[in-house]
Amino acid sequence: METKILTVLELTSAIKSLLEPSFCKIIVRGEISNSKLHSSGHFYFSLKDDAAQIACAFFKNSLLKAGGKLPKDGDHVIVKGELSIYPPRGSYQIIVKELEFAGIGELLLKLHQLKEKLNAKGWFDPVHKKKLPKIPKIIGVITSPTGAVIQDILNILNRRFSKFQLILNPVRVQGEGAALEIAKAINDFNHYKLADVLIVGRGGGSLEDLWAFNEEVVAEAIFHSQIPIISAVGHETDYSISDFVADIRAPTPSAAAEIVIAEKAQVMNTLLSYHAQAHKLLNHAISLKMSSLKALIKQPVFSSPYHILGRYLQQFDDTKQKLNVTLKNRLDTEKNNLTNISKQIHLLNPLKQIPLLKVKTINYKKKLLEAWSSGQNLRINALNSQKKQKFLLESLKKIFLTKRQNLIKTVAHLRSIDPKNLLKKGYSILFSGKNNSIILSVQELTTGEEILAKVSDGTIKATINNIEKL
Repeated sequence: METKILTVLELTSAIKSLLEPSFCKIIVRGEISNSKLHSSGHFYFSLKDDAAQIACAFFKNSLLKAGGKLPKDGDHVIVKGELSIYPPRGSYQIIVKELEFAGIGELLLKLHQLKEKLNAKGWFDPVHKKKLPKIPKIIGVITSPTGAVIQDILNILNRRFSKFQLILNPVRVQGEGAALEIAKAINDFNHYKLADVLIVGRGGGSLEDLWAFNEEVVAEAIFHSQIPIISAVGHETDYSISDFVADIRAPTPSAAAEIVIAEKAQVMNTLLSYHAQAHKLLNHAISLKMSSLKALIKQPVFSSPYHILGRYLQQFDDTKQKLNVTLKNRLDTEKNNLTNISKQIHLLNPLKQIPLLKVKTINYKKKLLEAWSSGQNLRINALNSQKKQKFLLESLKKIFLTKRQNLIKTVAHLRSIDPKNLLKKGYSILFSGKNNSIILSVQELTTGEEILAKVSDGTIKATINNIEKL
């Protein structure tokens, strides 16, 4: 019997029909190599171990359903899918439906075992949970100094209650040695009694990223801490061993900040309530006092100030009137005195006396002539002789000489006291610029006042700059 000659396609199809139904649901473990993300969104790689390798295709739709996280060369993974023959190349490959990193299953098993161990020790028992302080003075934070966690905590605290004191103990929150640093930070806070409450945590990440908070050394430090601890690791759906051991579990670091000052905020709300109540009572008291004040204002004494001040205002008016009368009388008296003095000064003015003296001289001359005429007539009647006439002439001559000498003396005296002659000797007469009156004293002058100085050949205007009294 001759063997049938098959085409390549027939052989490949036969192999495909035999293999694919037998390996439609397979789970394979291996190491990623030759990985490549195609522009179409499909991810191609090889899965190998120490002795063999197989091609894998992780198509876009399956990749998106799995979360879109791509492995890299060297990662150990577990893939779920089906075996497929690709006729154009004559090769077989795994069509990947699901992919998970190989270490995750081991970590989950380790986490479950540690959780059962610590639970058996009673470390999760609520009886060991410490109460958070109502108003913590110092808040301790154990996290990375460069991550977003510390910034989120600070933002929440500043927004909710700005007056706080915070101490950050910076640690690594993932990788080798991170668990020991976290445990040491907790122990240091307790040893030196640096805070009233602690926040221990970090942001979200994979199970491997969060693993430091699943270490027994961290759980032991939290359990033996005398300071209440809030565990805030990862996102709300993430749970770690530290969450179960800690006194309070916060779904996120921001929520931990909210929790740590919740009592403080409650106290503030209580104080605000008291403030509002006090404000209400104060307004009520003010309202009562205002009512009493309005009642008092309606009293006659308060309705018009004249009920109290009327008598004093009337006395003031009477006193003012008396004072005005007294001042007027005093001013009139002083004005009369000033008028009299002005008249006297006017009369004593040498320029005014000269005409009077001239009148008196004329009157003296007239009386002398009359007397001479009368005496002449008498003597004529009594003396008829020539001798008597001579005697009379001589007598008259003597009288004239005597009067003439007196007149000369008087004229000389008047000339000596004539102001014009005094002015020629360097003297001057000062007159007020206001009323043109003679200035007799510096008390009549004020600084800045205008005066007139009369000299022999004219009048000088001047302004007072300085006054010196003797």
